[in-house]
Amino acid sequence: MFFLNKKYTLTESGFLNDWTDRHSHILPGVDDGIRTMEDSLSVLKFYEQAGVSTVWLTPHIMEDVPNEPAELKERFEELKETYRQTEGEKKINLHLAAENMIDPLFVKRLEAGNLLTYGDKGDELLVETSYAQAPYRFKLILQDIRKAGLTPVLAHPERYRYMDYDDYDTLHEQGVRFQLNITSLAGAYGPEPKERAEYLLEEGYYTYQGSDLHSLSAFKRAINEHSVRKRIYRLLQHI
Repeated sequence: MFFLNKKYTLTESGFLNDWTDRHSHILPGVDDGIRTMEDSLSVLKFYEQAGVSTVWLTPHIMEDVPNEPAELKERFEELKETYRQTEGEKKINLHLAAENMIDPLFVKRLEAGNLLTYGDKGDELLVETSYAQAPYRFKLILQDIRKAGLTPVLAHPERYRYMDYDDYDTLHEQGVRFQLNITSLAGAYGPEPKERAEYLLEEGYYTYQGSDLHSLSAFKRAINEHSVRKRIYRLLQHI
């Protein structure tokens, strides 16, 4: 038991080697994440050095950040072409989706089919909510996503203060998939999200992991300064 409780930082563990980041804000200049192409390339270079294999770029789409999928695709192609021309033997596999806030804009986009889908088969949709309260008609909107032939993937559920453990159980039973922010396990968002993340991990509720990277410096601090128990790393291998 002492061995399993030994702690490492995410960097010390080598966890990022051959890792797939399923949630990031690396696409430059489109939301509150990375702002410039140069900074995006710096993140990808850091990821290369850490051994990351695949990255999903998931910019925000919400009423406050009303990105159009067509414009995000153009920006994504620009990043891919610029990245292709950089030095380096091992290139990271890049994919584009979006982190969709469940709000009135999302409802309109869902009805119109104007979406950036998620997942290896393109049959999932990454969604988020306010941290403080559930969206109006939340459960019905999740049903509408399924009716559209898509499986909802809830971004960082451990961070939603309005949810309790019964809510997690119910959503999981209904087939909603969960995406973990790995820095939640390191306590980067505080003790409560860390506790919730450990519960969801131990219950086997997470399907995906992501960085939710908005800033390379902040991400480096999280993976270098916060420790995670060895047994948590073992559970992460099953996601």
